[in-house]
Amino acid sequence: MQTSKVVYLPNGSTSKIISYLSLRNFDISKFDIIFLKFFGMPQSGWIDVQYEKTSKFDFLYQITNAKAAMTDITLIPGETSEYFLLQTSKQLGLNYDILVRELKLLSPIPEGFLVPDTYKIPIGIEEKHLIFYLVNTSKAKHEEMSKKIFGVWDEKQWYKYLKVASIVQKEAASEDEMPLVASVIYNRLKKGYRLQMDGTLNYGLYSHDKITRERIDSDKTSYNTYKRYGLPEFAVCNVSFAAIKAAIFPKKSDYLYFVRNKDTGKHAFTSTLIDHNKEIKKSNQAQNKATKSNKSTQKNTQKKSTPKK
Repeated sequence: MQTSKVVYLPNGSTSKIISYLSLRNFDISKFDIIFLKFFGMPQSGWIDVQYEKTSKFDFLYQITNAKAAMTDITLIPGETSEYFLLQTSKQLGLNYDILVRELKLLSPIPEGFLVPDTYKIPIGIEEKHLIFYLVNTSKAKHEEMSKKIFGVWDEKQWYKYLKVASIVQKEAASEDEMPLVASVIYNRLKKGYRLQMDGTLNYGLYSHDKITRERIDSDKTSYNTYKRYGLPEFAVCNVSFAAIKAAIFPKKSDYLYFVRNKDTGKHAFTSTLIDHNKEIKKSNQAQNKATKSNKSTQKNTQKKSTPKK
């Protein structure tokens, strides 16, 4: 029979597992329960079958006795799916293009659907099985989060919040700031302002790029909130539960601007452009002061380390 080297089995009775495998085109039927009784109870989780072509006898033996060697992959909040899959392909020796293709086929939205977490993955897993596992695990978690907050699972509404949450995730310096960043997003949308946020341009493989004026001028996608009004067409990245909560329950404020203070690393929130420009000036002054201090320290260090003649 044809199989994959690594097979995932759900928790449940033998008949449930047989049905699960049969629905996924494994050459298994309810009569195989009789043979399984000789080997024992099928295990749950990832099973190392070892071969892609094997006898049914060996396959049934493996799913009752073998376990797969596992490794961890971690998706951090704020990471894009493409960048995450690029790193995962290198870690697990998988084909990046196939991973991206399978995600596009299975994910209900192009970006932001995978839930940040550390996943235990069997070594030797195939690309389509990895994506199937990640998407279905994430779907269960999204439904759980939605029901925890709203009591129901409303996909369309949830995906709208994910879009806002992804911008919050990219822009906020900490979880404490997230509700305030969300309030700025909603306030600017309400007034018909463009969001003009760098984080929206950190999509796809641009996830960690510094946003430059050249990039802003050249990017023609809906992610360019310097040129486009409203939210991007899709979420920017994968998000934490804290970012989702901030998108659903933003802080009430009249803030329309924020800028990162280069001295503290935190954002200063303001309601007027005049105050915003003042904060930019303060941030630049703090940065210049820090730069001069570093240069002075380097010069003193060089003088001390230069041997006297």
